[in-house]
Amino acid sequence: MIEEFFPNVNWERMWEATRETLYMASISVVATFIFGIILGLLLFLTSKGNIWENKPVNFIVSSFVNIFRSIPFIILIVLLIPFTKIVIGTMIGENAALPALIIGAAPFYARMVEIGLREIDKGVIEASRSMGAKTTTIIWKVLIPESMPALVSGITVTAIALVSYTAMAGVIGAGGLGNLAFLEGFQRGRNDVTLMATIIILVIVFIIQYIGDTITSKLDKR
Repeated sequence: MIEEFFPNVNWERMWEATRETLYMASISVVATFIFGIILGLLLFLTSKGNIWENKPVNFIVSSFVNIFRSIPFIILIVLLIPFTKIVIGTMIGENAALPALIIGAAPFYARMVEIGLREIDKGVIEASRSMGAKTTTIIWKVLIPESMPALVSGITVTAIALVSYTAMAGVIGAGGLGNLAFLEGFQRGRNDVTLMATIIILVIVFIIQYIGDTITSKLDKR
């Protein structure tokens, strides 16, 4: 039945492309979550009135975040070709897309982390400081737990953006559903291949959104 509507789809290749997309998205989401939280904490802690208030450091980190989250992803991939070749050794395949995916998404997520941290009641932070809590204790026991619903909500949005980024990366040879839709679908005029790749991407996005919303609702104590 399904073969009648998608006669040109090579299902083995389609599932392989899906695996490549999931691989790129999952690795980059984990790395983005880690680096994004680090950058977000630096932005928050070095801002005016906070524990590590430091205007030069805050300016440098803020500038880095603003620059890299403003560059269109397709241009960022091209700009990072020399760096990617040094780190990965090639520009072809799913691993080659990872540096651009992480560098493109981490600054975007860092701003969401900063916003989530700013929503924490300052009284809670001041109470911890007055009781002699160390900075590391405040970070792990106050800042991250209190902002966790916002952090999960933010990484959900970022993960969805990363899925679309993998599709763009696929157009220039990184593999995945974007690569399949472009080479096997668009260039050969096989609209059913492009449609199926799009449907699978939409399913992945809906699953990510559902999981993210479920976790956020369970973490939100309000």
